[in-house]
Amino acid sequence: MSIEIQVPDIGDFDQVEVIELLVSAGDTVNAEDSLISVESDKAAMEIPAPEGGVVKELKVNIGDKVSEGSLILLLDPASGANTESKPAEIKQEKPAEKTESKPVATPAPKTSAPKPEPKPQSNAKQSPTANINEASFSKAYASPSIRKFARELGVDLGQVEGTGRKKRITKEDVQHFVKRALSQGTAGTGLGVAPMPEIDFSQWGEIETKPLTKINKLTGQFLHRNWVTVPHVTQFDEADITDLESFRKSMVAEYKDKGVKITMLVFLMKAVVSAMKEFPRFNSSLDAEGENLIFKKYFNVGIAVDTPDGLVVPVVTEVDRKSLVELATELGEISVKARDKKLKPSDMQGGCFTISSLGGIGGTKFTPIVNSPDVAILGVSRSKMQPVWNGSEFEPRLILPLSLSYDHRVIDGADGARFTSFLSRVLSDTRRLLL
Repeated sequence: MSIEIQVPDIGDFDQVEVIELLVSAGDTVNAEDSLISVESDKAAMEIPAPEGGVVKELKVNIGDKVSEGSLILLLDPASGANTESKPAEIKQEKPAEKTESKPVATPAPKTSAPKPEPKPQSNAKQSPTANINEASFSKAYASPSIRKFARELGVDLGQVEGTGRKKRITKEDVQHFVKRALSQGTAGTGLGVAPMPEIDFSQWGEIETKPLTKINKLTGQFLHRNWVTVPHVTQFDEADITDLESFRKSMVAEYKDKGVKITMLVFLMKAVVSAMKEFPRFNSSLDAEGENLIFKKYFNVGIAVDTPDGLVVPVVTEVDRKSLVELATELGEISVKARDKKLKPSDMQGGCFTISSLGGIGGTKFTPIVNSPDVAILGVSRSKMQPVWNGSEFEPRLILPLSLSYDHRVIDGADGARFTSFLSRVLSDTRRLLL
């Protein structure tokens, strides 16, 4: 005769939602096999079978609300199955698992005032999990045991891609995520950084809230990841571009009627390629595991472009094979496309090195963030006339400030200094661009 399988004691939770049916009518299950998954606003858990048998009929659907005692399914028990001890085991194990996860899942500000005692325990558990996004963590498709395992490692399940049935997150998925994060120079989400507090700024005066553009959001996420995972070092240097600027101005006058604008950026691109050929590690990338260095035989340069909606980095390919005029023409075209929102994803892929030029705006120095998977980025500020000692007297020279940020896992400080010194020599003598 079929027996009714009901929701056991699940602690202080009522009317939890069924988020997954793990069995179907006709399936054979063993004792402790999971039957359904339920989720509250704080955590998720699986309801196990108290004994083995064959599922005769399911009594719940996805989206239903259930509580302790709610009927889950009808089960034809297996012959000779022992059903006496199973319900007691469920009642002991599930509340214990739920009680342990509850203080971690509940943010500290929501703790009720009459119960200050749990706060020290909550703070103790916050250190490995402080950087977990509770919203994405709670929505992740994983069992309670995997959630507990992830919290112990400080892993935000919202960032883990599941490879199990119906993309369910497995223990191996969590372990692989941690291994990959460690290989990239960080413990992933276990950085021990406290979340930003929510502040009501209107209490001090009038405010206006405007949503970030999609580009702002994507750029922010990308740059935050690079800043956290890449150990940055920035090398500052200067280049005497007096003669180069004189030559550039002569080209501007020559190509003005042809609609080609010759900017300093095209010379910088050519100079950077020369430096990359001299120092090949600047034209490389670490593989996903951080164990191998991939050297590239092509020279594509990304150019940071300021647009009304945010920063984008289109890529100019084969810079080593193009003339200054060809580069100037292409730069003009991609700048227009960027500002008109007509760049394709392929237009921003395949870069080897990035240049961020703020010379047209101002500033003396800045620290650009490496555009991973590149290992270096060159920041260029506004040039200015400075007195330079020539051996007998001071003479006015046009000096260009350079800021080179690089991934210290790949590039040592000495090579960073050699790169900027070489770049400075190339820019100081236009004839070296021909080499």
